[in-house]
Amino acid sequence: MAKRKKEEAIDTNKIEAFTTISKAITSDLYLEDILKLIVTVTAKVMGSKICSLMLLDEEKQALVIRATQSVSEAYNKKPNIKIGEGAAGRVFKENRPMVIVDVKKDPLYLNKEVAIKEKLCSLLSVPLNIRNKPIGVINLYTSKPHKFTDAEIKVLTAVANQAAVAIKNAELITKTKIIQEELESRKLIERAKDILMKELGISGEDAYKKIQKQSMDTRRAMREIAEAVILARELKNT
Repeated sequence: MAKRKKEEAIDTNKIEAFTTISKAITSDLYLEDILKLIVTVTAKVMGSKICSLMLLDEEKQALVIRATQSVSEAYNKKPNIKIGEGAAGRVFKENRPMVIVDVKKDPLYLNKEVAIKEKLCSLLSVPLNIRNKPIGVINLYTSKPHKFTDAEIKVLTAVANQAAVAIKNAELITKTKIIQEELESRKLIERAKDILMKELGISGEDAYKKIQKQSMDTRRAMREIAEAVILARELKNT
Protein backbone atom coordinates (compact mmCIF):
# COMPACT_ATOMS: atom_id res chain seq x y z
CA MET A 1 0.00 0.00 0.00
CA ALA A 2 2.80 2.44 0.95
CA LYS A 3 4.64 1.64 -2.28
CA ARG A 4 1.48 2.27 -4.29
CA LYS A 5 0.92 5.64 -2.63
CA LYS A 6 4.52 6.60 -3.36
CA GLU A 7 4.10 5.66 -7.04
CA GLU A 8 0.87 7.67 -7.21
CA ALA A 9 2.68 10.67 -5.71
CA ILE A 10 5.43 10.32 -8.30
CA ASP A 11 2.84 10.18 -11.10
CA THR A 12 1.19 13.34 -9.79
CA ASN A 13 4.54 15.10 -9.54
CA LYS A 14 5.40 13.94 -13.03
CA ILE A 15 2.23 15.47 -14.45
CA GLU A 16 2.89 18.71 -12.56
CA ALA A 17 6.44 18.94 -13.89
CA PHE A 18 5.43 18.10 -17.46
CA THR A 19 2.63 20.65 -17.43
CA THR A 20 4.84 23.47 -16.17
CA ILE A 21 7.74 22.73 -18.51
CA SER A 22 5.42 22.14 -21.48
CA LYS A 23 4.02 25.64 -20.96
CA ALA A 24 7.58 26.96 -21.04
CA ILE A 25 8.18 25.25 -24.39
CA THR A 26 5.40 27.27 -26.04
CA SER A 27 6.11 30.50 -24.16
CA ASP A 28 8.21 33.47 -25.23
CA LEU A 29 10.31 33.40 -22.08
CA TYR A 30 14.02 34.08 -22.42
CA LEU A 31 16.35 31.10 -22.11
CA GLU A 32 17.67 32.08 -18.66
CA ASP A 33 14.11 32.31 -17.33
CA ILE A 34 13.25 28.89 -18.75
CA LEU A 35 16.35 27.30 -17.21
CA LYS A 36 15.54 28.80 -13.81
CA LEU A 37 11.97 27.54 -14.05
CA ILE A 38 13.14 24.04 -14.96
CA VAL A 39 15.49 23.63 -11.98
CA THR A 40 13.02 25.20 -9.54
CA VAL A 41 10.14 22.96 -10.62
CA THR A 42 12.34 19.85 -10.78
CA ALA A 43 13.77 20.44 -7.30
CA LYS A 44 10.27 20.87 -5.90
CA VAL A 45 8.85 17.84 -7.69
CA MET A 46 11.74 15.53 -6.84
CA GLY A 47 12.29 16.87 -3.32
CA SER A 48 15.98 17.57 -3.87
CA LYS A 49 18.24 19.91 -1.91
CA ILE A 50 20.01 21.19 -5.01
CA CYS A 51 19.05 20.88 -8.66
CA SER A 52 21.43 22.21 -11.28
CA LEU A 53 21.32 22.31 -15.04
CA MET A 54 24.56 22.27 -17.02
CA LEU A 55 24.82 22.93 -20.74
CA LEU A 56 27.62 22.19 -23.16
CA ASP A 57 29.95 25.05 -24.04
CA GLU A 58 31.11 23.82 -27.44
CA GLU A 59 34.06 26.20 -27.53
CA LYS A 60 35.44 25.00 -24.20
CA GLN A 61 34.15 21.43 -24.67
CA ALA A 62 32.97 21.60 -21.08
CA LEU A 63 29.72 21.58 -19.12
CA VAL A 64 28.85 24.92 -17.55
CA ILE A 65 26.29 25.51 -14.78
CA ARG A 66 23.58 27.62 -16.37
CA ALA A 67 20.89 27.42 -13.69
CA THR A 68 20.30 26.23 -10.15
CA GLN A 69 17.73 26.96 -7.48
CA SER A 70 20.48 26.82 -4.86
CA VAL A 71 21.62 29.96 -3.08
CA SER A 72 24.95 28.32 -2.27
CA GLU A 73 27.74 30.54 -3.58
CA ALA A 74 30.23 27.67 -3.27
CA TYR A 75 28.12 25.37 -5.43
CA ASN A 76 27.18 28.01 -7.98
CA LYS A 77 30.86 28.86 -8.51
CA LYS A 78 31.94 25.27 -9.13
CA PRO A 79 34.42 24.99 -12.01
CA ASN A 80 33.31 23.77 -15.43
CA ILE A 81 33.37 20.02 -16.02
CA LYS A 82 35.25 18.64 -19.01
CA ILE A 83 33.39 16.07 -21.10
CA GLY A 84 34.18 12.61 -19.80
CA GLU A 85 35.46 13.89 -16.45
CA GLY A 86 33.62 13.59 -13.15
CA ALA A 87 30.06 12.37 -12.78
CA ALA A 88 28.37 14.97 -15.01
CA GLY A 89 31.08 14.70 -17.66
CA ARG A 90 30.70 10.92 -17.76
CA VAL A 91 26.91 11.15 -17.94
CA PHE A 92 27.21 13.51 -20.90
CA LYS A 93 29.80 11.43 -22.73
CA GLU A 94 28.03 8.10 -22.22
CA ASN A 95 24.58 9.70 -22.63
CA ARG A 96 23.00 7.72 -19.80
CA PRO A 97 21.85 8.39 -16.21
CA MET A 98 24.14 7.87 -13.23
CA VAL A 99 23.40 7.42 -9.54
CA ILE A 100 25.97 8.04 -6.80
CA VAL A 101 25.00 7.00 -3.27
CA ASP A 102 27.38 9.43 -1.53
CA VAL A 103 29.26 12.06 -3.54
CA LYS A 104 31.56 12.76 -0.56
CA LYS A 105 33.03 9.26 -0.86
CA ASP A 106 32.76 8.38 -4.55
CA PRO A 107 36.09 8.81 -6.42
CA LEU A 108 34.25 9.87 -9.58
CA TYR A 109 32.83 13.00 -7.96
CA LEU A 110 35.28 15.90 -8.36
CA ASN A 111 34.05 18.63 -5.98
CA LYS A 112 34.10 16.90 -2.61
CA GLU A 113 34.91 20.10 -0.70
CA VAL A 114 31.69 21.68 -1.93
CA ALA A 115 29.74 18.49 -1.20
CA ILE A 116 31.04 18.44 2.39
CA LYS A 117 30.40 22.14 2.93
CA GLU A 118 26.85 21.96 1.53
CA LYS A 119 26.12 18.56 3.15
CA LEU A 120 25.29 16.90 -0.16
CA CYS A 121 24.92 13.15 -0.28
CA SER A 122 23.20 11.18 -3.06
CA LEU A 123 23.25 12.30 -6.70
CA LEU A 124 21.12 11.49 -9.70
CA SER A 125 22.46 12.91 -12.95
CA VAL A 126 20.71 12.47 -16.32
CA PRO A 127 21.50 13.81 -19.79
CA LEU A 128 19.39 16.33 -21.69
CA ASN A 129 18.77 14.92 -25.14
CA ILE A 130 17.67 16.25 -28.50
CA ARG A 131 17.28 13.40 -31.02
CA ASN A 132 19.50 11.22 -28.84
CA LYS A 133 22.24 13.85 -28.85
CA PRO A 134 23.15 15.26 -25.39
CA ILE A 135 23.20 19.02 -24.94
CA GLY A 136 23.70 19.04 -21.17
CA VAL A 137 22.80 17.34 -17.89
CA ILE A 138 20.48 17.81 -14.94
CA ASN A 139 21.85 17.00 -11.48
CA LEU A 140 19.74 16.23 -8.40
CA TYR A 141 21.28 16.11 -4.93
CA THR A 142 19.83 14.94 -1.64
CA SER A 143 21.09 15.82 1.83
CA LYS A 144 20.70 12.22 3.09
CA PRO A 145 21.49 8.82 1.53
CA HIS A 146 18.79 8.04 -0.98
CA LYS A 147 18.32 5.09 -3.31
CA PHE A 148 16.77 6.54 -6.43
CA THR A 149 14.06 4.27 -7.79
CA ASP A 150 13.54 3.36 -11.42
CA ALA A 151 10.40 5.49 -11.35
CA GLU A 152 12.35 8.53 -10.14
CA ILE A 153 15.02 8.03 -12.80
CA LYS A 154 12.33 7.75 -15.48
CA VAL A 155 10.62 10.91 -14.21
CA LEU A 156 13.82 12.94 -14.26
CA THR A 157 14.78 11.55 -17.68
CA ALA A 158 11.38 12.54 -19.07
CA VAL A 159 11.66 16.00 -17.50
CA ALA A 160 15.17 16.34 -18.94
CA ASN A 161 13.91 15.50 -22.43
CA GLN A 162 11.13 18.07 -22.09
CA ALA A 163 13.65 20.58 -20.79
CA ALA A 164 15.93 19.98 -23.76
CA VAL A 165 13.06 20.79 -26.13
CA ALA A 166 12.28 23.96 -24.17
CA ILE A 167 15.93 25.03 -24.33
CA LYS A 168 16.24 24.42 -28.06
CA ASN A 169 12.94 26.20 -28.66
CA ALA A 170 14.14 29.24 -26.69
CA GLU A 171 17.41 29.29 -28.64
CA LEU A 172 15.48 29.09 -31.91
CA ILE A 173 13.24 32.00 -30.89
CA THR A 174 16.32 34.06 -29.98
CA LYS A 175 17.99 33.30 -33.32
CA THR A 176 14.77 34.17 -35.16
CA LYS A 177 14.53 37.51 -33.36
CA ILE A 178 18.15 38.28 -34.23
CA ILE A 179 17.54 37.48 -37.91
CA GLN A 180 14.40 39.63 -37.92
CA GLU A 181 16.30 42.52 -36.34
CA GLU A 182 19.09 42.18 -38.91
CA LEU A 183 16.60 42.22 -41.79
CA GLU A 184 14.84 45.24 -40.33
CA SER A 185 18.20 47.02 -39.93
CA ARG A 186 19.09 46.33 -43.56
CA LYS A 187 15.75 47.74 -44.72
CA LEU A 188 16.25 50.92 -42.69
CA ILE A 189 19.81 51.37 -43.98
CA GLU A 190 18.65 50.87 -47.58
CA ARG A 191 15.89 53.43 -47.05
CA ALA A 192 18.35 55.91 -45.54
CA LYS A 193 20.72 55.32 -48.48
CA ASP A 194 17.98 56.19 -50.95
CA ILE A 195 17.24 59.41 -49.06
CA LEU A 196 20.90 60.48 -49.07
CA MET A 197 21.31 59.55 -52.74
CA LYS A 198 18.38 61.80 -53.69
CA GLU A 199 19.19 64.68 -51.35
CA LEU A 200 22.95 64.78 -51.92
CA GLY A 201 23.11 63.43 -55.44
CA ILE A 202 25.59 60.70 -54.53
CA SER A 203 25.91 57.02 -55.40
CA GLY A 204 24.56 54.20 -53.29
CA GLU A 205 28.09 53.21 -52.31
CA ASP A 206 28.93 56.74 -51.15
CA ALA A 207 25.65 56.97 -49.24
CA TYR A 208 26.45 53.72 -47.45
CA LYS A 209 29.97 54.94 -46.60
CA LYS A 210 28.51 58.16 -45.24
CA ILE A 211 26.20 56.25 -42.91
CA GLN A 212 29.06 53.93 -41.93
CA LYS A 213 31.41 56.84 -41.16
CA GLN A 214 28.78 58.60 -39.07
CA SER A 215 28.26 55.34 -37.18
CA MET A 216 31.98 55.02 -36.44
CA ASP A 217 32.42 58.68 -35.51
CA THR A 218 29.50 58.69 -33.08
CA ARG A 219 29.95 55.07 -31.91
CA ARG A 220 26.32 54.37 -32.67
CA ALA A 221 24.88 51.48 -34.65
CA MET A 222 24.30 52.02 -38.36
CA ARG A 223 20.64 51.30 -37.73
CA GLU A 224 20.44 54.28 -35.37
CA ILE A 225 22.09 56.56 -37.95
CA ALA A 226 19.68 55.30 -40.61
CA GLU A 227 16.70 55.95 -38.33
CA ALA A 228 17.97 59.50 -37.71
CA VAL A 229 18.26 60.12 -41.46
CA ILE A 230 14.74 58.82 -42.05
CA LEU A 231 13.30 60.85 -39.16
CA ALA A 232 14.98 64.04 -40.41
CA ARG A 233 13.46 63.45 -43.85
CA GLU A 234 10.00 62.89 -42.39
CA LEU A 235 10.24 66.07 -40.25
CA LYS A 236 11.39 68.00 -43.28
CA ASN A 237 8.33 66.88 -45.27
CA THR A 238 5.78 67.71 -42.55
